[in-house]
Amino acid sequence: MAKTFLITGGAGFIGSAVVRELIGNTDHRVVSVDKLTYAGNLASLEPIADSPRHVFVRADIGDVPAMQQVFEQHRPDVVMHLAAESHVDRSIEGPADFIHTNLVGTSVLLEVSRGYWTALKGSVPEKAADFRFHHVSTDEVYGDLDGAEGLFAETTPYAPSSPYAASKAGADHLVRAWHRTFGLPTLVTHCSNNYGPYHFPEKLIPLMILNALAGKPLPIYGDGQQIRDWLHVEDHARALIKVAMQGRAGETYNIGGLNEKSNLEVVETICDLLQERVPQDTRYRDLITFVADRPGHDRRYAIDAGKIARELDWVPQETFESGLCRTVEWYLSNEDWWRCIQDGSYLGQRLGLTDAFDDRDDRHEHSGYRG
Repeated sequence: MAKTFLITGGAGFIGSAVVRELIGNTDHRVVSVDKLTYAGNLASLEPIADSPRHVFVRADIGDVPAMQQVFEQHRPDVVMHLAAESHVDRSIEGPADFIHTNLVGTSVLLEVSRGYWTALKGSVPEKAADFRFHHVSTDEVYGDLDGAEGLFAETTPYAPSSPYAASKAGADHLVRAWHRTFGLPTLVTHCSNNYGPYHFPEKLIPLMILNALAGKPLPIYGDGQQIRDWLHVEDHARALIKVAMQGRAGETYNIGGLNEKSNLEVVETICDLLQERVPQDTRYRDLITFVADRPGHDRRYAIDAGKIARELDWVPQETFESGLCRTVEWYLSNEDWWRCIQDGSYLGQRLGLTDAFDDRDDRHEHSGYRG
């Protein structure tokens, strides 16, 4: 039976991928909510803009009356909460926005959802029984892994390193508290680094592609040996939908791409793919530049995605090689999309502490409540 999904952060990187997947490959209805802050981009929803099953609402998740109106008008079956401030360096420079968005904004959405769900129990109990609040979180809440062995499991203790990670950890605890205290049927997922089409150009992979094409330096923090597990955004979108539809209320599921790569290896692979497709006399690898490391930089993340594979039969379809190849080709073929961003207030520079990139928070949207 077709359901109505309410996607917060629906014009962001991951949110728009979920919306495109739902509209393109299912019969479900979708209501996208986004405040359209700097990384929310309606162009990312253009492929499904004409669908009668999709509605876009420009709103702030921290605006209680606006959220109540969205719930009353569209009566969602699933709330998938992706709206968040997600840039680590920005959180170091100014933690307040992250606390307002990721903690206060989440608490507002939880309370509006609880009021809606409570009313459903009295009026449409079968709809209330199927309702889910799905909070999309990050593996950064776990901190980092010590050495080359070990994986983050759903039971790994929390040890966030940055204000961003701490705010997401706090949001996770709020979601679980609303489940335990009020019985709200919630789900939490933690994912590894996302990449793919429509990725905002301050993130590692799109920034390296676009800098290389422009002949600019390719800055890498420290020695470039930080390890990340890379997950193609379309694989992530399919996993999120599967969790929302089949996951058990109150459970947590880790979603990983099974692709551990060092930052240096990622950038070198991008250089090689570009050299094959857009050859230049000066090798792209010669543009690689090492810069001072960021404060509190976690050394390694890696996800144990065994639970979602066993219980929900999900595994990624893309290898890192196939996914990165598709991503490079998408940026080469969609200059209009990223050129519009570069022609605006964001001009391709790193917006955080140095002129490097953000390598570890490519998981969430930047659109949502900002206080």
